[in-house]
Parts: sequence; structure tokens; C-alpha cells
Amino acid sequence: MTDLARIAAETVAYYRALDQQATVRRHFRHTDEEGGLWYIEAVPDGDELVVIKQAELTSSGALHRYDWKHFEDEHGALTDQAIDPEQEPLEAVTAQEFQRVWER
Repeated sequence: MTDLARIAAETVAYYRALDQQATVRRHFRHTDEEGGLWYIEAVPDGDELVVIKQAELTSSGALHRYDWKHFEDEHGALTDQAIDPEQEPLEAVTAQEFQRVWER
């Protein structure tokens, strides 16, 4: 297995484990400069809040979803940066609102 393949497999395994073992999930929304809406599902990992699902609803109505099953495509990728709702312009939303967009 090449180093890149090994790293990709380890990354997927990490996010999959976070998703499957999560007992606490937090949900947020963020509006970008172009008017798109970003919906985020994050779980704690140690003292960080790690994004495990992310959905971008563009201003034109397109939906792009990312998680451990679909990490990236030509439109973007699941963020690899922990988030801090106290430092970033994130609005808390309900799990139901997140799920409504995610399942659209």
C-alpha cells in the first residue's frame, strides 16, 4: 500500500469511528460570502470539535455533501480543521434542521 493510500485509509477510519461512536453531536450553520449556506455536524474529540459531516447549499441551490463516505469531489471537501463556535461565525441549529438539509 502506498503512503497516500495508507493515509487516506487512516483518515477515513478516523472520521468513520468518530461518526459511529459519537454520543454528542452539535449542529451549526454558516453563511459564506456568496450567500451559500454551510451546515455542519461536529463531535467532540478530546478538547476539539471535529466536523464529521458538512453540507453546502449554494446560492444557486446546488447541494454538496461530505462525510467519511464521500470525502471530496470537484466542488470541495470535508474540512480537516477543528472548529471553535466561540471564535467562528457559526449559528447553532437543531439536529432536525441539519438532517433536513443533509437528506435533501
